[in-house]
Amino acid sequence: MQVLYAPGIAGNEKSIDLLRKKFVESHQLFLYLLYVLTEIMRYAEKDASVRAGKNLPSREDLEVNIKISGNDLLWKILESPSFKTGTEKFDLYYPATSAMVKKVYRELAESPIYIDYTRESSRNKPGERDIIKYIFTDLMLPNDDVVSVVEEYFTNWEDDADMMNKLILNCLQKPGNYSYEAFITNEKLAFAESLLQTVLEKNVLLKEMIIPKLKNWDPERIAALDMILMQMGVAEFLFFESIPTKVTINEYIDIAKEYSTPQSGHFINGILDNIHKELIGADKIHKVDFKSRPV
Repeated sequence: MQVLYAPGIAGNEKSIDLLRKKFVESHQLFLYLLYVLTEIMRYAEKDASVRAGKNLPSREDLEVNIKISGNDLLWKILESPSFKTGTEKFDLYYPATSAMVKKVYRELAESPIYIDYTRESSRNKPGERDIIKYIFTDLMLPNDDVVSVVEEYFTNWEDDADMMNKLILNCLQKPGNYSYEAFITNEKLAFAESLLQTVLEKNVLLKEMIIPKLKNWDPERIAALDMILMQMGVAEFLFFESIPTKVTINEYIDIAKEYSTPQSGHFINGILDNIHKELIGADKIHKVDFKSRPV
């Protein structure tokens, strides 16, 4: 969707290159956020060392709780060969990272949730996972300083922020088994490239099927993103045999609600459902590879 919406897209080769570039950028952003999260947790040990090294350390300086640095889930991430391989692909250190990590850690150390966590002598999976989620969702994502740094280094942050939130939280469910070095499987990449090629190559056909269903709508005034989503939906109807049509409709309704106008979900639902019924009635949904279909 983002590639098709990007200005100046012409030709399959350039569009595929852009698609792959976006996956790489998303992968790097995901690993950077995860790297920052782990650095915040590990900062407890650095903080304890610095405070203990003062000329006249106080009792509090000498008793800094470093339980968070031994968080079980944290070390499942850090010791994962997949994480090590993934992070080696990119230079994840940026000049502003250290100050950002220190600031978020200070906020963490003063929070009641963290204080309760450190007071609990035992470790349990729910507690270990909850404190990490708290750091990420309550301290990192809403933090203007964090967002400012991320936006400075990652131009894709605005587009990918919601996806990153879901990916990080999903990763924390089983961090030791997560695949960090491959952001997307070869199968999913092949599907994405195939769908992109289909929409580009069958652009005229797809619009010819959509425009008559717009009734009182002026095609030129339809939100560009809505038209792209409808083209992608109809392309899946016709050329992707493994995707149930109901799944296609529901998927594009959700995407429209997330990325387009408030009315787009209802609008796209109506158009796609109308086209789907017509194709079913005419027995035209015979899903085969788009390259070989003589339409």
